[in-house]
Amino acid sequence: MRNFDKSGEKGKFVVMSQKLYTKIDELVELPSPDADGIISRYVFQYIDFKKAPQYVAAKHIFSDCCFMGCIIPTEMEEEIGQDCLIFPKMGKLYQAFATKLYSGETLYSGYDPSDEESYNTCFDSQVYTDYMKKGKRCSDLLETLARSLHDRAISDAMDTFLSHFDAKQMVAVMGGHSLLRTDDSFRQVALISKNLTELGKVMASGGGPGAMEATHFGAWMAGRSSAEFDKALEILKAAPSFRDNGWLRTAFEVMAAYPQTTFRSLGIPTWFYGHEPSTPFATDIAKYFMNSLREDILLSISRGGVIFSPGSAGTLQEIFQDAALNHYESVGQSGPMIFLGTDYYTKEVPVYPLLESLHEKGIYKGLLLSITDSNEEVINTIISFSE
Repeated sequence: MRNFDKSGEKGKFVVMSQKLYTKIDELVELPSPDADGIISRYVFQYIDFKKAPQYVAAKHIFSDCCFMGCIIPTEMEEEIGQDCLIFPKMGKLYQAFATKLYSGETLYSGYDPSDEESYNTCFDSQVYTDYMKKGKRCSDLLETLARSLHDRAISDAMDTFLSHFDAKQMVAVMGGHSLLRTDDSFRQVALISKNLTELGKVMASGGGPGAMEATHFGAWMAGRSSAEFDKALEILKAAPSFRDNGWLRTAFEVMAAYPQTTFRSLGIPTWFYGHEPSTPFATDIAKYFMNSLREDILLSISRGGVIFSPGSAGTLQEIFQDAALNHYESVGQSGPMIFLGTDYYTKEVPVYPLLESLHEKGIYKGLLLSITDSNEEVINTIISFSE
């Protein structure tokens, strides 16, 4: 259990010691009453009180508590004060009151790598199918409420994850979802991510395919030799695109051959783009229903810097969104904006000269801009910023 709140202190992700509400996820965490015999300001999530008969029999008085998706015996109901909130289980397929982030294993629960068709019935696919059936902009009040509560719970679980790291440890990679595993840029992004992870950074991305997968693949292979990295990449190349049969299977094949227990990375995908499968290489996955919430969070937490690999409309949107966050110092000190691909960002999509010009004119202030094709320069820029 833990007390939860967000701190505005610059440079750190912390959980404040001041008690607001204490979250209870396990029976072993059930609290004792205070000196007045009252249990106050607790949030109980998915607790089956029928499995704690002695606790129920003690007739504790609950005040200003919240019960989310709990099973509450009849004899306990009269002990729950009117100032308490009781939410029933919501969301038929997913937990509206999620207690932890997803992983590749839990997100793809039910998927069998030896049976490609099993992808269609795994947890992630079932949620996406139901999401599309009910509509991205669903008119069902209970469903929209369940989605909102789910996303709030995921944010809370992510706060717990972030509390273990200094803010400047978080580094994000933005880039196109269509980048193939066979492209040189995929290897480049993966190697940058691998090296930064080994240097103590925690890599984050939108958690999908393409450049996002390259980010988490690189982080997954942190601590491995160059030869192991190359062998793993060869396995992935058998299915270059997320549209190819075997894309997910080969990822799980690599994960089985090269298990990762030391380094972590954070993927933040969304069911809004659920046709793009989430990469299982992210050790911690904060999957949202609300895409706009997920995009803002990804950029806001990446205070160690953002690397922009080549991408299209979505990446361009993120560039200007990040520039605005840095300009206004919305989340504290500006972080590096590193553009990976000189020709791409000066000629094909000349956004870098535009940002330079706007920065010189003072329209954007405080931007830490750089552009390069060199892995070493990207890494040095990120590391020097955090020192």
